[in-house]
Amino acid sequence: MTNQEINCAEACVNGCILGEACPHREYVAAALKFVAEHDLDELVAVAQNSAPQRLLRQLEKGNLPGYPQS
Repeated sequence: MTNQEINCAEACVNGCILGEACPHREYVAAALKFVAEHDLDELVAVAQNSAPQRLLRQLEKGNLPGYPQS
């Protein structure tokens, strides 16, 4: 299985299965750095602030789980 054939969202649920060969290592490093530099309250605030934006994007796409698509 090559890197292009792996769906990280499914295959790497319990951790990256590619290790050093992962094409997304730069993103992992950036995310770990961000989490290390911010306390939990800041992370919660970021998540709360982005929730309405994510919901609006899903509404625009007509892609809300549990609701029929128009």
